[in-house]
Amino acid sequence: MTTILVTGGTGTLGRLVAERLRADGHEARVLSRHSRPHAVDLREGGPALEEAVTGVDTVVHCASSTRGGDEEAAAHLIAAARRARVPHLLYISIVGVDRVPYGYYQTKHAVERLVEESGLGWTVLRATQFHDLLVSVFEPLAKPPVMLLPAGVGDQPVEVAEVAGRLAELAQAGPAGRVPDMGGPEVRSLESLARAYLRAVGRHRPILNLPLPGRTYRAFREGGHLAPGHAAGKRTFEEYLTARFGTALHD
Repeated sequence: MTTILVTGGTGTLGRLVAERLRADGHEARVLSRHSRPHAVDLREGGPALEEAVTGVDTVVHCASSTRGGDEEAAAHLIAAARRARVPHLLYISIVGVDRVPYGYYQTKHAVERLVEESGLGWTVLRATQFHDLLVSVFEPLAKPPVMLLPAGVGDQPVEVAEVAGRLAELAQAGPAGRVPDMGGPEVRSLESLARAYLRAVGRHRPILNLPLPGRTYRAFREGGHLAPGHAAGKRTFEEYLTARFGTALHD
């Protein structure tokens, strides 16, 4: 049995990683701002972080925020892991962070570089967007009488539990560097995915696809966030929607 620390271990992904590790017989320590006994704000560090990484075989770094602070958090985590001589740091990133000039992606890419240059044994896995992220995007867009979407953009949503399973496997292996990306089973247009969502929630909305300006939109339109050659996920968006909303869906 090994001891594995999961940062962001109460979040959507981290919680499932910790559950999988425990099911496999490992000690999974959960670190988040409010979880005891390892309640730590990684942006601040401190003695509680030092205690959390002591005696750990692997750190799975899932903690992240679109509101900022990821680089500071990673720097504190890496420094503490070095002092504790942690053998393996595993980081979950996003497909396209090096191709799409979106602020949050650029931050994730910067954290990747910190991990790679940390002096620790490291692994980085990039995944495409989770199914539930698309739902959180579609929910507000479906409230007006017309649903507006960026024209010509696709997506490749992946099941969060499948990504958690892959992270658990990587955590139990040795440092592997940058491993193959992990995408969902299908590359779909946003309009197709939005129509599936509307059917699942019983709404009827016309969809208007609008071209947008800027480099970020162009990069998304060109598929910089997709991994069609790494469609490792199995669960489709319709299967996810059926499980979540309880309605069988058909194209």
